[in-house]
Amino acid sequence: MRKDVRILLVGEPKVGKTSLIMSLVSEEFPNVVPYRAEEITIPADVTPERVPTHIVDYSEAEQTDEQLFQEISKANVICIVYSVNNKTSIEKVTSHWIPLITENTDKDSRVPLILVGNKSDLVEHSSMETILPIMNQYSEIETCVECSAKNLKNISELFYYAQKAVLHPTGPLYCPEKKDMKPLCVKALTRIFKVSDLDNDGILNDNELNFFQRTCFNTPLEPQALEDVKNVVRKNLNDGVCDNGLTLKGFLFLHTLFIQRGRHETTWTVLRRFGYDDDLELNQDYLFPPLKVPPDCTTELNHNAYLFLQSIFDKHDKDRDCALSPEELRDLFDVFPYMPWGPDVNNTVCTNDQGWITYQGYLSQWTLTTYLDVQRCLEYLGYLGYSIIAEQESQASGITVTRDKKIDLQKKQTQRSVFRCNVFGDIGCGKSGFLQAFLGRNLMLHEVFPDFDYLSDADLACDIVCLVYDVSNPYSFDYCAKVFKQYFTDSKTPCMIIAAKSDLPEIKQMYGCSPLEFCRRHRMPPPQSFTCNTAAAPSRDIYTKLTTMAMYPHARLRCMCTCNRCTFCLCQNFLNSELLQMVRAKLFAVVLRRHVSQADLTTSTFWLRASVGATVFAVLGFTMYRVLLKQR
Repeated sequence: MRKDVRILLVGEPKVGKTSLIMSLVSEEFPNVVPYRAEEITIPADVTPERVPTHIVDYSEAEQTDEQLFQEISKANVICIVYSVNNKTSIEKVTSHWIPLITENTDKDSRVPLILVGNKSDLVEHSSMETILPIMNQYSEIETCVECSAKNLKNISELFYYAQKAVLHPTGPLYCPEKKDMKPLCVKALTRIFKVSDLDNDGILNDNELNFFQRTCFNTPLEPQALEDVKNVVRKNLNDGVCDNGLTLKGFLFLHTLFIQRGRHETTWTVLRRFGYDDDLELNQDYLFPPLKVPPDCTTELNHNAYLFLQSIFDKHDKDRDCALSPEELRDLFDVFPYMPWGPDVNNTVCTNDQGWITYQGYLSQWTLTTYLDVQRCLEYLGYLGYSIIAEQESQASGITVTRDKKIDLQKKQTQRSVFRCNVFGDIGCGKSGFLQAFLGRNLMLHEVFPDFDYLSDADLACDIVCLVYDVSNPYSFDYCAKVFKQYFTDSKTPCMIIAAKSDLPEIKQMYGCSPLEFCRRHRMPPPQSFTCNTAAAPSRDIYTKLTTMAMYPHARLRCMCTCNRCTFCLCQNFLNSELLQMVRAKLFAVVLRRHVSQADLTTSTFWLRASVGATVFAVLGFTMYRVLLKQR
């Protein structure tokens, strides 16, 4: 909605421009009329549309042509005043004033015009017969008002119509020559209909119409009023009402009727509620509401946003197969000005056997978009009508901004549910197979990662790093080692090395040390073997380990294997051995000596014995760990 309205009054001398302004302000006809009234401002609280209104007078005697041109360029609406008893002033409307205004305004931003016939108290006939052909000739003329400054006839109405011409203009909505709505208006209202059609059956039923009415006008329709609306459509359109619901044709017909009957404000109220500006484009403030994301924080969809997206999926999954066919996907994105998901999306999310995006893949893509480009996510949610359907202030209410990652590390716990893993590896090392295996596929894609000498901050910003090398290529690990040493040696980001193509014979890597020794030196888990060349789906254990490391980076897990050879595994086996279990039982028996009763739990002697036993057990375990570590 515009913040204010600027009204300019022009016309021939002595037609009563100044008298109209003074009669409005003082509510009486002035005895003495100056050449020109000073600019006045009407406060928002006394105008029907609750918008401040500036009224500007023009006087040929006191102002130059240059000053007139400046005022024309600043005006939001121009009232051309003529005297109903002066034919010359009427002729000047088309011969002088309209051409002058056209020459001094931008062709792309048409200024609405109001024709004002003053001094109606001096004649008994109307000038409308003369004015109507002029109105039909010039589409920029919004309306004509006959009034009298002397007896205050239609003075308030004049300025109300002028204000209305700015706030609810006819031009963008309706073409008088064709007597129909313009294409942009039809396009906008069609999107509004589809967003409001909550079950996607092509009909607005009574519940949907009431929700629409309440959303736009803050009040539901009474049952009889709702039936009256449908009866009006039935009388004029054969297919405007179907199954007692309003079709798209009926919805468009109603708005055409509103405009033709001068109720532009009804259509504009609907359009603006759904985010449209005066040019019938979605407002940038609607698509991109303010959302502050501090450094080192990430963005995620919250529960309400996921529920909304789930309802959108269910709305368009017509065959109920938990997947979106190409036709269903196009139907879902029909409310967008462009197709946001290309064919490449099918290769990055879960799909069914037909290659259609599943429910899981659908939500995954939304999660990814929110994490990587939250502004785009806000835009997409705006097209879908999130703030309207979910009854929220804006799309930003569907986004959770996580706290700084440094705080997570300090508190050794995270509130996040989405983590980012950056995969690095030389060309041909098996990165694509590793990524596709996460989706349960064996499909291979061609990927080229940037040279590690030129990695950007975006390439490095992640929760865990995955370094992939090919066990059958003796030079493959060298790339991983260089990337790690150059960027992640002193980083707090956990890293994991993947030994890809493990089904092939392992060849010694041409590097200073083996991958296993490299991991030990840098306190990383040993290389994780992986292959996607299996009859069954590749194991997802590695992805579970990656997620665990991303969630608990402070833990610095030194081993995640079951090799039974490394120090970690030997210690783990020892702690789980029967021998240690027996020793522990004996220690408890020595310390506690007898059965513990409820009364014992309240004595300090019992807790002293328990503390001593726990200390002995911890010291024994640590000693065994040190012994095994030295042996290794």
